[in-house]
Amino acid sequence: MCLSLSSLLVLVLGVSLGASFPHDTLRNGCRLSKYQNIAPEEKKAVDKMRQEFVSIVSSHKCNTRLFYRKWNAVDLPMSDRVLLVAAELNLTTAMLELPAVPSFAQVRRRPLQFFRQAREDVRGCVSVDPSQQPSGRLRHWLHKLQAAETPESTACLRATTILHVLQVLADLRCAALQDKC
Repeated sequence: MCLSLSSLLVLVLGVSLGASFPHDTLRNGCRLSKYQNIAPEEKKAVDKMRQEFVSIVSSHKCNTRLFYRKWNAVDLPMSDRVLLVAAELNLTTAMLELPAVPSFAQVRRRPLQFFRQAREDVRGCVSVDPSQQPSGRLRHWLHKLQAAETPESTACLRATTILHVLQVLADLRCAALQDKC
């Protein structure tokens, strides 16, 4: 568990230091276009997983507002959209990889595979350039994410992340659509 959160923290710190894309386009070797239209079966599997999680977690009394933002991915420059999705996919994957009850472990299998693949594809799109900084909106959100990553808050962070997986899919699609989002 600590290893997953540590790798997520490294990504967030790396992104916070700066990342850029030449002329606000995606790097060569970036394979996001396949996420312009996420297959209905994938969306259904993700939603089924989310619903199963809701049925297992009877009382969700967390006050983590990480995914409640006054802005959407479309409001960000393209380079920030990819950084946002990279951070969201790392967080989602890390939270889904945590130990789970057998019924949830079974239903999360396909979505976890999808999110892992998307995370790998997005990694090919992120390049770090210390001279460039993410926009203030994204930088603020990344700092909120970093602050939310404490061992005692893992359960709340996991619940919040899983409850908002459909938003992660929407942000992934928006990054893949680029200017058409």
